This record gives sequence, structure tokens and C-alpha cells, in this order.
Amino acid sequence: MTQKIQCFALNGIVGSVVDVEIDISRGLPAFVLVGLPDTSIKESKERVSSAIKNTGFRVPASKIVINLAPADMRKEGSVFDLAIAIGILLSGEDETFPTAPDLHDTAFIGELGLDGTLRRVNGVLPMLLSAVEHGFKRVIVPFDNKNESAFVTNLDVFAAKNLGDVVRFLNGDTARLEHVRSMDYNQIKSKRTFSEDLKHIKGQYIAKRALEIAAAGGHNILLIGPPGSGKTMLAKCLPTIMPDMTMSESFEVTKIHSIAGTLYNESNGGIITTRPFRSPHHTASRIALVGGGQNAHPGEISLAHNGVLFLDELPEYPRSCLEVLRQPLEDNRITVARANATVDYPAAFTLVASMNPCPCGHFGSRTNKCTCTATAREKYLRKLSGPLMDRIDLHIEADNVTYNDLTSNSSAEPSHAVKSRVEAARSRQRARSEVCNAKMSLEEVKQYCALDTDGERILKTAFEKLQLSARAYSRILRVARTIADLAGSADIKSEHVTEAVGYRSLDRKYNL
Repeated sequence: MTQKIQCFALNGIVGSVVDVEIDISRGLPAFVLVGLPDTSIKESKERVSSAIKNTGFRVPASKIVINLAPADMRKEGSVFDLAIAIGILLSGEDETFPTAPDLHDTAFIGELGLDGTLRRVNGVLPMLLSAVEHGFKRVIVPFDNKNESAFVTNLDVFAAKNLGDVVRFLNGDTARLEHVRSMDYNQIKSKRTFSEDLKHIKGQYIAKRALEIAAAGGHNILLIGPPGSGKTMLAKCLPTIMPDMTMSESFEVTKIHSIAGTLYNESNGGIITTRPFRSPHHTASRIALVGGGQNAHPGEISLAHNGVLFLDELPEYPRSCLEVLRQPLEDNRITVARANATVDYPAAFTLVASMNPCPCGHFGSRTNKCTCTATAREKYLRKLSGPLMDRIDLHIEADNVTYNDLTSNSSAEPSHAVKSRVEAARSRQRARSEVCNAKMSLEEVKQYCALDTDGERILKTAFEKLQLSARAYSRILRVARTIADLAGSADIKSEHVTEAVGYRSLDRKYNL
């Protein structure tokens, strides 16, 4: 007898329907899996068989053939266990199901333990969203995945703890499974807290102003300064002043983290509402940054989507790792091509990088003397390529703070006050375009970043003296547009251009 149970596989951040076809026929007992399964799926025959027996049901002593269709799409993971087990039990000749349930609009997701318990799996949220698109009415998921399932509407999601409960539920005992109730995104969003705040940072007024501009326009920023000047703390404060994520942005971020298996914090209510802050160590490999592995899983730049990617001590990263950032910084997406899969992941992050100005860290400091030779400084800075620096809009010097700054009782401006100005600037950008200023196309730059005569003169002088590239020119215009938005100005004025150019002066000072 042949049965067809439906499940889902992942292709990047998109779920694809998979038909789990089970055929039980006469012959020597065997368990055959076809349809391009990976090793974890091939091992499911042992998990499923033990789970069925230990739950009190019987595995047919016949030849069992399981096909995962479409057969030309590679499948991975243990997500098919529950669907396979239900299909086998439906195909058996015992009385597990006295009346065959109608499962044409039902899907099953979950990994089985040897005792029949259902374990959480990665990627449930994109699978459920795909279920809605394909017209499914009901999906059964592991109990530990219920939180991230609660934000999917137009779908009945039931959370199960073990295989036995699922069977009894299909036989009519609806109380066996928990019907996952929809949660209000705004209630979850209101619980967001941050451990960092700009009010704790003494001094560094220029750097904090640059962070405000970066948050308002989505601009990339480089912080240059000696050790202990607060570069890392400044970077950690950036998410506290960035605009709140919309529900669609939260869904997109949550899908990526669900696929990567990093969505374990139950305090977030099953969905990520705070902008990600990813800080990979400088020993991270290219694959760790870009994503990859055998099945092209997302990397750090995708996990930082809609958030911040912080690269501390930028020159310490291998040159090859830094160069892979160039495409996603331009396109906001990354295509990961591997032998088993080619996947397109979103990567619209704000890059925050920090570095010392020289190997000892004190070149240009007003409080300490640099001990590096000119050759050593040049070799240190040459680790960074011009094309990468072109893609960083704001170059900021952060010198050591003075003793008076540290001991001052005056309180700095808190993050929530800066955030209110940032959100006002973003609202002006949304009125003009669907994207933030840093992501504007060249056509939009031409339309919305027109300069007056004084602004043109200032930018022309800077272009010639600093020997800027065409990319740097357009990025200065975008930064000037953001500064004007923060000032509430409809037009870009000369002072806005002057400030924007000032954030590129390190091109000349450090020969970046």
C-alpha cells in the first residue's frame, strides 16, 4: 500500500514542499530511502524504526521503500522523521489508524528520538511560511519549536511532544497536541533591552555623531584609534540607536537564524526583534564569514542581516576574508555556491570596523607616543585594500579620553534620545524611497542628492585633493543626504557636504 505524507525541505531561506512517498510491499524486510537524501536522512530508518517500536506500534516486516520527491532536489537534516513514521504507520496493516485521516492539507515536521520523542529542528519558520503560500491548513511541529511558530498566521500549528501523541491526535483525540496560539509581535517587541547605552561613553563626541549618522542612513563606519579609546563600546552602542525592526525584517532575520540553528533563546519569544550584532573573531575563515560548508549554510554576514557586523582590529583579518565583503556591501546579498547547493542569502548589514592607526596603536595620539617606524605603519595599513575602504562611508578618529572626561559628573546623551532623531530621519527617507540613504541606487542619488553651487564647489575640491574614486563621490553624497535628513532640511546645504567630506579625510592622512 502506498501513502504520501508532506513535509518541507529548505533551499536557502525558502521552504520547498517535499512529498514523502511510502510503499510497503511483500518481500524480505528492508528499509530503502531514495530521493537524494543526505547521511542524516539515511540514518532516519534506525531512528524511525526504534521510535515506532518504543511507542508501542509495529513496524511492518516487509519491504519498505521511501521516496522523497522531487527526486532531483537534495535533502538534508532530520526534519523528515515524523513524516516518514506517520507514512509507515498509515501503510501498515495493523489497527494503528482505524479510519484513515484526511492529510491532503497537513504537513509534518520533526526529528524523532529513539523513544519516540519529538526534537526541535532548524528552519521551522521558513517552512511554515512556505506552508501558508502552498495552501496548507495544518502543520504539526515539535513542541520545542512552538515559539517561533506562533507568528505565522492563516495556519493551524500544533505542537507535539512525541510520536504517540501525534497518532492519537490524528485518530481524533485533539487534546493530545497543543494548538499554538498566535502572538502579538508588538508585545514581544516592547520587551527589548540593551546592556549598552551611549550615556555611558564619556567624550568621543565626533565618534558618537558619526554613529548617529551611520544609524540614520545605514552607512558603514570605520573607527580608528589607540587601544582603550572606546571603539568596541561605541560599536556595541550602534544597535541601541538604530530604528526598530519592522515585522517583515524580524521575520527575515529569524528565518536566517532558524536555519543556522542559533534561535535557541526562549526569552525572545521565538522571534528576533532586536537588530543582530555579530562580531566574528579575526581568525574566522572565509566560509565562516560568507557561509558555506557542504550544504551552503548562512555565514556571519547573513546572520548580521538587518543589523551590525562588527570587525574588531580590521587589519588582523586575512586579506582574503576582507575582500569577500566587497560584493555583499554593494549588493546586500551573497550567493553561496557549493558542490551540493547554490543558495542566495540576504546580507544587508551595517559594517562597523575598528582598527589601531599603527602596530603599537598610538600614531597620531595626543596622549601617547608612537614607537613604530614609517615602514611598519605603512605595512600595517596596506593590509586594507582601497576598494574595501571605498565602501566604508565614515572614517572616524577616536582618540583616548582625558581624565577630566572620565571623572566628569555630567551625563552624556542617552541612546533613546539619539534614536528618536534617527527614526525621524528614517521617516523622511521612507517618504522619498523604499530604502535607506546608504542603499540608494545611482538614479536615486542623482534625483535626491542634488547640490547647490557652494556644495558642488566643496565636493569638487575634495574630490581632486583627496583623489577620491567615483564610488567615494557617490557615498559622500549619500552621507550628506543623511546629515540633511537629521537636520530636517529638504535640500543638501554646503555645511552638510563639508561635514560629509570631513568623514573621508582619513583617506589622505592614512593613505587608506
